[in-house]
Order: sequence, then structure tokens, then C-alpha cells
Amino acid sequence: MDRLSSSAGSSSWRSTFEVSARTQKPIKRFKEFHTVDWVQEALVENKKYYDAIRPRTHGENPSTDRWNTLRTKFVTSIQNWLALTLMGVCIGLIAAAINIITEWLGNFKRGYCQSNLYLNKEFCCWSEEGRCSKWQPWSSNSFLQYLIFILISVMFGSIAALLCKAFAPTAAGSGISEVKCIVSGFVMDGFLGWQTLIIKSVALPLVIASGLSVGKEGPSVHYAACVGNVIPKLFKRFSRSYVSLSQFLTAGSAAGVAVAFASPIGGVLFSIEEISSNFKLSTLWKSYYCALIATGTLSAMNPFRTGQIVLFEVKYDSDWKYFEIPLFVVLGIFGGVYGILVAKFNIKWVAFRQKYLANYAIREVMILCLLTSAIGYFNEFLRLEMTEGMQILFHECGGEFDHSLCKIDQHLSSKLKFFASLFYATVLRVVLVVVSYGCKVPCGIFVPSMAAGATFGRAIGLLVETFNPCVNTDSGKCIISGTYAFLGAAAALSGITHLTLAVVVIMFELTGAIKYIVPTMIVVGVTKIINDRWGIGCGGIADQMIKFNGIPFLDPKEEHDFGPHSISDCMTDQVVVLPVSGYTYRDVEHLLAETSFQSYPVVAENESVVTGIIKRSQLLAGLNYHKQLRHLEIPLDTPVNFSSTLPQDQQDVLSFGRFVDTQYYRVNINSSFNTLVNIFMKLGPKLVIVEDGGRMAGIICRKDLIKFELYLHRLEHGDPFVSAKDEKVFALMVNLASKVRHKILALVGRKPQPYVTLDLDE
Repeated sequence: MDRLSSSAGSSSWRSTFEVSARTQKPIKRFKEFHTVDWVQEALVENKKYYDAIRPRTHGENPSTDRWNTLRTKFVTSIQNWLALTLMGVCIGLIAAAINIITEWLGNFKRGYCQSNLYLNKEFCCWSEEGRCSKWQPWSSNSFLQYLIFILISVMFGSIAALLCKAFAPTAAGSGISEVKCIVSGFVMDGFLGWQTLIIKSVALPLVIASGLSVGKEGPSVHYAACVGNVIPKLFKRFSRSYVSLSQFLTAGSAAGVAVAFASPIGGVLFSIEEISSNFKLSTLWKSYYCALIATGTLSAMNPFRTGQIVLFEVKYDSDWKYFEIPLFVVLGIFGGVYGILVAKFNIKWVAFRQKYLANYAIREVMILCLLTSAIGYFNEFLRLEMTEGMQILFHECGGEFDHSLCKIDQHLSSKLKFFASLFYATVLRVVLVVVSYGCKVPCGIFVPSMAAGATFGRAIGLLVETFNPCVNTDSGKCIISGTYAFLGAAAALSGITHLTLAVVVIMFELTGAIKYIVPTMIVVGVTKIINDRWGIGCGGIADQMIKFNGIPFLDPKEEHDFGPHSISDCMTDQVVVLPVSGYTYRDVEHLLAETSFQSYPVVAENESVVTGIIKRSQLLAGLNYHKQLRHLEIPLDTPVNFSSTLPQDQQDVLSFGRFVDTQYYRVNINSSFNTLVNIFMKLGPKLVIVEDGGRMAGIICRKDLIKFELYLHRLEHGDPFVSAKDEKVFALMVNLASKVRHKILALVGRKPQPYVTLDLDE
């Protein structure tokens, strides 16, 4: 076997898949992620533990050993819970600040408080009833007020886009897809750092206040995961432990959802269903505790001064009726259809954005803010901040709730007018979600989906009220249209995320109405059936984005079918190896300079029998060790040996035996793919040696397995996201836009500049 041959592999599928300009998209971001070796991480964790409890001097009695063990466990436990407490407090404080700033910025688009500029409209008018004299609109002229509303909306969105582009491009988008991959064992440098945390937290309220049809719940998971990354690293015990880091990231994600929805249990379930790949009981408790602290901190901050920690928290006193079950099924069907269509067309739009609008990211955000504010201004449920609009839609009429929805008379024309307004808001919201989600600002899709489902559900509720008017409130057959808005929101949220249990619990914790658990389960169950039957089979929007954006992820919740293929079809059969003996110091330096691989198998010379694996980092550490030992004077022809049996620290030989890992995973070339998949998913090694008759036939990395599965899926089904027909539509859209642009510039006497097209494969 050639010791310095290319590791690209000789398999025809690999060259076709990686070199082809058409099929390079599915793996275009693989190089951004570094694979974690869970086996080595576990060994390191165990070594740290036993080093800490091992007696420091010879001759110590067993009681001293037990004391060291107890002390180590106690200190580690205290550090764990202290880190989780700090994480929860930070996440709660950030969420409270974002809620307060978002509401103030949202009100600022319509006016300001004369007495205190920093107060939003509700606090400015806190002590006044009826018309508020302290709150001053920007202009008494309605058209000028409309223009100022649009201008401020565009300004907010533009500032957020500029912050992301200038300081932290990783802060743009939702972040859930990348967090899932990082938790599963693929590290992305800088994605969860301090800079991303700060910019995400600053830009998020600007984006929400701009009126874009994006939400803060997905970004809440991202900034909470950032907190889960930076806070534990302040402790030496966790600074380089990826096993602990993965648990902290999962706990942070749970806390992010908890503060976004005021749903600590729902946040924990979300982290189980959506984020975690291998959820352990210890991770469950950490997620629970972190979500509890974060929610408690947010509650103590009381951002809305109403005792609520989310703006659309409501409670229902009335019960549902059995004759409403068919209507619940209708809402479930809507949720399934919504999830399928929005995910499908959003990904097509993202593909168009990546190819034609990549160099115009800020301009695109400005145009989206302009269109959203200009069109949505005339509809209350598009003009208001989405959580504020859902608070109105969810409410049950009566008591202190006073809104025009509760003042509709019994005339059919009056109800149809409100129905048309709600249906218009639903359709426009769906379109805006499709074109807005994924733009280069912090953006989520949870709340926009809930807002679309809420307007649709309330419209259905109005229709039902029209044909089943409540004449006698004691009859027990009154329809509460607010519950339909609530169930429609649950359906849309489940449809776009493919979550079930987490959605039911989140919606229950939002309302506190245990009576509506059964209707919510019916709606979510129907939505799940629709998604499974007619969806593209790639999971929710986060999972689809993982596959579309070419992010490495091996989902343990999916079934992996490799058909009749064997391991030899997937493995890399040309490998850079190191002989146990026969190399010199010059050869090692040349190897490190000419290759960039992270692991090198060590083989017995001329036998291709693997004796161990040495990592690149360990090879560098070994060189530094010998340089320090010899005061940086090592002749280039000094022999190098990788045998663990050779005596250490010989003057005439550089021994790397102590740096070679002799415990590694191997499979026979005739083994099934199920065995290989189970090894990677349940044990988590970085690579597996493939042997044939005791000799190395090749190696398989976790990324190789994912690439091969993607290749087989593309070979059988083609591109599930963007077809050749879509590419033609994209080109037609660009040509049409170019012609319109040329005519406009010609009218103003300017020479048009050509568009810069960015190839998806670059």
C-alpha cells in the first residue's frame, strides 16, 4: 500500500459525488466541521477522573484514597451545577432584555413617549385610561405616519444585517441545524463564540421589531447554545471536555426554548426530540435544571410587568365539545399542508438566494423589510409584532378583553369582512415566511408559523361561530374562536418542525388549560400523519436545511438503508499510513507538510497489519516533546519508531509509541452496513479500520458514511430540493428582473451594471 497516496479514495462514487459540479451541493460545508472522536473523549474523561482521585504519594491508606474520590466527585458536581446556574441566569437575563427592547422598538415605529423616551406605549400609558396623552405618534398625517413606519422598519432590518455581516456572519439565520450537528459530534469553529453571542443578542430585537416574518425562538436556541459553550469554558474542568460541552449545549438549547415560550418542560422535550442525538439521564437533569433557572430568572425580571413571561400567554375556562373534532382535523390538515409547502418553497428560495443574491444580502433584507412593512401596515395582524397579534387572536372574548374581534355583530357581511382580513393575513404571512426565513439576519420560523396558523384558526372559528351562533351561554355549545387560533398555531408549529410531544406540552404550558390537551393531541397527530404521508421524508425544516446546506449529520432517529452495497463500496482504500519503523525525522516532517489528515494508521512494515492509530495532534506533540528533550537539535536522518514496545527516550531513535492509540475499532470487509452504522452512532469513533483477512483494506470516517448515504439517495431520487425545472425558473426570474431593472435605470439615465452570479458549488 502506498504510504503517501491520496486519501480521496479510488471508488467511482466518490469522485463522481465530490467532483461533479451538479452534486457538490450536498457536502459543500463538510470541511467547516471537525469530527469528534467520542471514544477518545470518553477515555480522556476517565483519565482525568482517575488522575484526580489517585493518591498523590506512595503509602497512602485506603481511607485517603476514598477521601480523594469523594472530594473529586463533590468538586465536579459543584462545578457542574454552578455552570448550569450561571448559564440559566445569563439566558434568562438575555431573554428578558430582548423582550423589553423588542417591545420598545416595535412601539417606536408608531410613536414615542413624551415623558420618557425609553418607555414603550403600554408603560407610558400605564396610569391613564382611555386615550393616552403621553404617547405621541410621529405625525398626525396618516400618510406621513405610514412612511415613517416603513422607514424605521427598514432601518432596523438594515442595522441588523450590517452587524451580522461586519462582525459575526455566523449570527445570521436560525442556528438550530448547526447546533444539532455540533451536539452530535461535529465541531464548527467560532459558531458558538462570544462574538456570535453578542451580535445575535443585539441584532435579534432589531430584526423582530423591523416586522420581518421571522421569529426569535430559533435564534434563542442559538444564543442559549452560545451561552452553554462560553460559560462552562470558564471552568478548567470543562474547558476541553467535549463530552461535558455536548451536555451543556443540550441544556442551553432547552433553556432557550423555555424562555422563548415560557415552557421549561417543553424546552426539555424539545432538546430531546430535536437537538440531542444520544440523550442520557444526566443530560435530562441538566436540561431540566438549566431551563428551570432560566425561566425563573425571566419570571423574576417580569419583562412585561404583568406577571407573564411571554406576551401571548392566555387561559381558557371553557371546555371543548365533541362535535368540534372534525374541525380539529381540518386544522391538523392545514398544519401538515403548511409544513410541507412552506419548507419546500422556502428551500427553493434559499437556493435562489445562494446563487443569485449572495452578494446582495443587505439589500435583500432592506427590500424584504420595505415590502413587509408597506404591505402589512394596513392589516392589524401583520402590522403588530407577531406575539402581540397572537395574544389578541388567542384570547377568549369577555371580561376585560376588549377588541374589535369581540364586537362583530351577527350580520354575515360583518363576519365575512373579518374572515377575509384574517385569511388575507394568513396567505400573506405564508408568502413572507417563505421569502424571509434564511436571510442574512438572525431569524427563526417557529413564531411566524404559529402566527399564520393563528390567523387561519381564528378565521375558521369565525366561520363556525357564524353557522353555530351562541344564543344561550348556558347551553354548553358555544364556539370559542380563540381556541381555534390556539390550535391552528399548534398545527403550523408541528407541521414546520415535525415535533409532536414537545409541541403539545409547549402549547399546554402557554395556556395553562389542561382541558385542551386532547384537541391539541388530535391536531398534532393529524399534522404528523400528513407530514409522514406526503412530506419529502427529510424531517422538519431544521433537518431539511441540514441536508440542503451540506452539513454533516448522522441522525440516529432515522432508518439508514444502504441497499445491496457492501462496506468496500464506501471505504477509502488508498490511505496515508505510517510504518512502525523505517521512517526518519525528515519523513515525518514531510508527511505533516504534504498532508492535512487528522489521523494516520500505524502498520507493521510490509504486512499492512494495523498496530494502532496516531492523531496529527499527537504526532505534533511527540515532535515538540523530542525537540525539548534534545534542545531543538534533531538530525533529519534520525530514525523514528512507532512501536509501543520500544524503550522510551533513546538518544538515537525518536520513539512515538506513547502517542499511538492501540485501541481502535475495526470491522471485517464483509460486515453489514448496520454493524458499521451502529458502531458510529452508539460508540462514536472518528474512523473505523476495515480489515480483510487481518490486513487493512481501507478506512471509513463518519463523514464518508454520510457522504455515501447522500450519494445513494441522490442516485435513486435525484435532488429532493431543487430540480432542473427549478433552475430554469430561477433563470427566468433573473432575466425578467434584469429587464425591469434596465428599463428603470434607462429612465433615470443611468447605465445598468451586470448582476454578479454566485455559483452554488463555489
